[in-house]
Order: sequence, then C-alpha cells, then structure tokens
Amino acid sequence: MTDSVIAGVTANSPDSVIAGATVVCPDTGIVGEMDIAIADGRISDLGHGLVAASGQAEVFDASGLIAFPGSVDAHTHMGIYNSLDEDATSESRAAAQGGTTTVLNYMRTGQYYLNRGGPYAEFLPEVLRLINGRSYVDYAFHLAPMQASHIDEIPMLATEYGVTSFKIFMFYGGHGLHGASDDQASFLMTPPGERYDHAHFEFIMRGIAQARRDHPELADALSLSLHCESAEIMAAYTKLVEAEGRLTGLAAYSASRPPHSEGLAVAVASYLAHETDVVNINLLHLSSAKAMDAALRMAQCFEGVDFRREVTIGHLLVDVDTSGDPWGKVNPPIRSRSDVEALWGHVLAGEVDWVVSDHACCRTEAKVSAENPGDIWLAKSGFGGTEYLLNGLYSEGIKRGLSLVDVARLLSWNPARRYGLGTKGTIGVGYDADIALLNPKVSHVVRASESESSQGYTPFEGQELTGKVCHVWLRGQRILVDGQVAGNPLGQYQKRPT
Repeated sequence: MTDSVIAGVTANSPDSVIAGATVVCPDTGIVGEMDIAIADGRISDLGHGLVAASGQAEVFDASGLIAFPGSVDAHTHMGIYNSLDEDATSESRAAAQGGTTTVLNYMRTGQYYLNRGGPYAEFLPEVLRLINGRSYVDYAFHLAPMQASHIDEIPMLATEYGVTSFKIFMFYGGHGLHGASDDQASFLMTPPGERYDHAHFEFIMRGIAQARRDHPELADALSLSLHCESAEIMAAYTKLVEAEGRLTGLAAYSASRPPHSEGLAVAVASYLAHETDVVNINLLHLSSAKAMDAALRMAQCFEGVDFRREVTIGHLLVDVDTSGDPWGKVNPPIRSRSDVEALWGHVLAGEVDWVVSDHACCRTEAKVSAENPGDIWLAKSGFGGTEYLLNGLYSEGIKRGLSLVDVARLLSWNPARRYGLGTKGTIGVGYDADIALLNPKVSHVVRASESESSQGYTPFEGQELTGKVCHVWLRGQRILVDGQVAGNPLGQYQKRPT
C-alpha cells in the first residue's frame, strides 16, 4: 500500500511479515485481510502480497486470526502492594499474556508504592531504576502531586522526564485506600500543616494550566486525571451501612460508597477545571449510571474543557453478585447489574473514550484479613486484570454489537492519543510494531491459576470468554508465542510525548 520511507523504515526491506490476518486499523477505520511488514521495530508496509516480496524475512502465517494493535492499558498500579521490581516482572508478563504492549502506571508518594514522601526529583529516578530491565512491555507513568512542592515540579517532570499526565485522588481527603480514615498526614506522608483537599486540587489544576501556557509544545499532551468520589459522602454512608447491618460483602461496600458520591465529585472536579482553565480532564473508572450521567452533563456545561471518560473492564464484566466476596473489592466499587448494563449502553453509544484494567495486583494472602477473611471492611481494595483486557472487551463487546474498530479505539488508539504516545495505538506504517493476534474461534474459561500474575485469584474466575490472545509482538519482537510469554524483558520507558 505504500513505498514511502517513514521513520527510516523502507517498505521493501522487512525483517518479518505477519501474513493473512484480519487487520484492525482504528485510526482509519479499516478492517481487512492484509499482510503486515515489520522493519527495525516499526511497521514498514501494510497491504496484500507482501510475502512474495519479503526476501529473507521471517513469515508468520496469521490466517484466521485478528490482528489488533497492542493494547495501551492506560490505568495500572504496579508496585502498590508488592515491590515495584517484583511487579514489574510478573505483572508485565500478565500484560503481555493479554495483548497489552504498553502500560501507564499511576504512582504517588506516601504509604504503599515506595512508602516514602519527598520530592519527585528524588522519587521518580528510583521508580525508573526499579523497573528498568524488568518489564516485558513498554511503560510510562502518571504522577499524583500530593503536596504543594510537587506542583512546582510539574514543568520539570514534563520536560525532563516526559511525564505529561497527573492525578488527583479526590476521596483521600477523608478516606484511606481501604476505607474511612482521619489519619491523612501519615497515610499521604505530606508536610506538617498541609491538607489534601479541594484547595490543593485547585492549585494542582492551576499548576498544570500554567505548564501548558509555558510549554505550548506540550499543551496537547498535558492532562489531569481524577478519581472522583466524595470523601464526606462516603464517610457518612459507611457509618450508615455498618450501623444498619442489612447488607454484607460487596453489596455493602458499594452502598458505603454510593454512586451519587461519584456524581458529586465529577461535578466539583469539572467546575474546578472550568475555573482554572486546565482543559484536558480525564474522569477515571466511572463505575455507575449516575457517574456517567454527571460526566456527560458536565461536558455540556463546560464546553471549554476537553473531557475524556474511562471505564474499567472489571466494571463491565462483573457485578456485586458475580465477582466474589471479598475478591472483587475495588475503588470505586463493583456495582449492581443495572449499573453494568448502563455502562455498556454508554460504551455502545460512543460515550466512553477508553477501557482499562486498573490493574493492582493484591496477592491472596494480602487481600483478606487472616482473622476475619469474610469481613469486607478489612479486605484490601484492588485486583489485577490487565491479562483479560483485550479478551474481555472483545468477548463481551462483540456479542453486544461492538465493532472490531471500536474495540481497538477503546483499548489502543484513544488512550495513546490522549497520553502522548505518538508511536502507539494503531497498525499503520511508521508506528511501533505492537501487535496482538487473537483467535476468534477459541473459547476458554478464566482460571487464575493460568495467569502470569502473582495474584493467585481473579474476580473473573469461571467466566467463559470467546476468543483468546495467542501471539503478541512488541516493537517487532514476539513476546507471546502460542499463549506463552517468551524471551527476555524488552519493555522500554516511554518519555512523552513520543
């Protein structure tokens, strides 16, 4: 289809050719049987009859398989419950197993992660050191400004380290990671006298807006993500649910963090974005009909803000009755079946911008209380799932009418564009040869024992998924062969915008 030279790659000198797959190109909307030529880690040509002109190139017969661009899992938490160097290996293998070739990992100072406070100028180099040479997929980081001095570091982080996306955890004002907490300072490890509250959130937004003005070349890539839940609502409802005692397990946890808590936080975040002119706002893991309703209303109210809406594969695949107590505990909570169906309605209507895993490996022995394993309030929040991201969205989405192009846009193209990953997100000439082959004729039952993750359980246990990821390439190197992770860790840090 092309004989041009892009990024130093010529169409007539491939190293390898993936032949005969049904290729999904989310940027153009093209889906068709084609050959993919790869040279120097990039896609050098895309079209028909490339095998005949491939010379000494290695040829892989992908007939009957669907070629998706490698998923860009834009929301992961590697290193939150286990050491980062351990997670970097095991959880990136799980990512590769599921067709994810790039992960964007949320990090912050405070308890969990590296269990330290202080400046990011000291924190981030240690993060990069711990993950270097251990990840099987490419990676980047979002960072959360937890204290006032972190706001001053935003320009440095963007220009020197290529960190262009930042985060606010709105519920940390009165909640810890697992439930109600008044001990904000020691949990967040912030300096004496500082508060993690709406005023701090405003100042973060003003800092990002100023960085966009000072560095116009980065303006499109700089964005702010928000975990939208209201601490005051959650604290009050937790007391109500516990005192009433009618609900247990995940249903109780969902009721203690009610959907209107999400909606209220979305409204507050949206007005602050409007007030501060921060522009690029990502509303993370919207879990309920009320949260999505608030997000869509705010987009109409504040047309000057470029909102993006995120949903997790967990909130699309399981509900409070099917995810297993307490294994499905996560923030925001797994919701009712009616909320699951509402989210799918928004996905099919094109009102969700990307789907992620929110992968946070919490091993079996750490997830539950040893003394009271059934106590939902003592269980830790979060679970892994990056290995089921592509397969889960394909399996459930296709049966509901989601197109192959939409799957690729939700998992690859849209997050890559938003987060400054210019060489990722599609199968096209000049892009990184990040490719996941899925066999649509194979069905399988999810078993945690078959996952590369060190977690040991999954809320998706026993679900039958249509299709299965069987082969994956990262920048032209095959990292998954017949469903098995292969080779050495080749993942590279993505300094954005790439």
